[in-house]
Amino acid sequence: MQLELSVPEMKELIKEISNPESFLEAMRFDVRLAIGDFLSKLMGGELTEFLGRQPYERKEEKSNHRNGKYKRKLTLKGIGEVTLEVPRDRLGAFQSQVVPKWQRYEKALIDDLSLMFLSGCSTRSLSMISKRLIGRSISTTEISNANKELSEAVEQWRLRDLSGERIKYLYLDGVNFRMRLSEGITLVPVLAIIGVAENGQKLVLGLQSGDKESASSWREFFKDLKSRGLQGSQIQLGMMDGLSGLERVFSEEFPNAEVQRCQVHVARNVIAKVPKKLKKDLADDLRSIFYANDEKHARESYEGFIAKWKKDCPSAVKCLGKSINSCLTFMKFPKEEWLSLRTTNVIERLNKEFKRRTKPMEIIPGETACYRLLAFISLKMELHWRSRPVGSVRESLPFFKQIREM
Repeated sequence: MQLELSVPEMKELIKEISNPESFLEAMRFDVRLAIGDFLSKLMGGELTEFLGRQPYERKEEKSNHRNGKYKRKLTLKGIGEVTLEVPRDRLGAFQSQVVPKWQRYEKALIDDLSLMFLSGCSTRSLSMISKRLIGRSISTTEISNANKELSEAVEQWRLRDLSGERIKYLYLDGVNFRMRLSEGITLVPVLAIIGVAENGQKLVLGLQSGDKESASSWREFFKDLKSRGLQGSQIQLGMMDGLSGLERVFSEEFPNAEVQRCQVHVARNVIAKVPKKLKKDLADDLRSIFYANDEKHARESYEGFIAKWKKDCPSAVKCLGKSINSCLTFMKFPKEEWLSLRTTNVIERLNKEFKRRTKPMEIIPGETACYRLLAFISLKMELHWRSRPVGSVRESLPFFKQIREM
């Protein structure tokens, strides 16, 4: 086909191009018209195939007939809202496969909106900007319903088989969320466990609602992981905070594993029992214990710590004494892994991402919605961790600089 333009038409086109916005908008409008017309003709062809005869063609044995058309809207990714003419039959038996009856927008578009929601944009904000982005305002209810389609995939991931994962270390912690439940707004804890594979890669093994201060909740969580294929006999070490009940249950469920208590939590507890003017000096002495070259020198530094501080700060000395053994467990493992095994920083960072994403929502609409968000964040963090396996972490300054300023 040859396109020919007269001189006046060419001048008019150049004038339009001089205003790019109106020119591009006109092009988009033409594209929407063309696509709407194309889809309408496809559905007309579907009806012809369904009835078994062409328009105005009569067959005695056929009782069903065409019954006009009705207009409806469909929003497409990259195109916007198009107008369709949907053909009808007299008996109401025809259902288009090109554009299903109840479809109002393309699935790829909803997938993108769901991704934007999971990444941090609220349903209210998405509803406000959808008109600008796709030419149609999508309600908060539509966005929420679209996100529900992710629930099945999230549950499959959350309850996936772990028998193929060779896990050697576990990070354990929990985080609280404000959820809307049947009885109202409730603070609901969600337990999280990160596993470290033999190659040093970190992955989120599970997320489960439960009281993080309850030993029985943790026991059920451990049993769930083992029922999904986690090899308990392969677990060598668990990193956790100072909850004594958790340490006991962990040792019972993973008898071959040892416990590493987070040095950050222990240091905070110790320094909280010290007068402000002594915090800096005591923190330096804690550093000499926790960052010793080997366990022998760490024990020697601990003895020196006792001798120096038992008179002026007996409560701090007693507090450290309760945790010193579990604070130095990491020294039994490869030295290149020490920086990652000293603390629960890995899972604390995950919890921080959980809170950062859910903070704009203030209240999460139920446990299922919470799992959808946390699963997305977990998978995103796993991608980040791929470049930072345990054992190849660049050494950095210790955490005591922050503690001194408390």
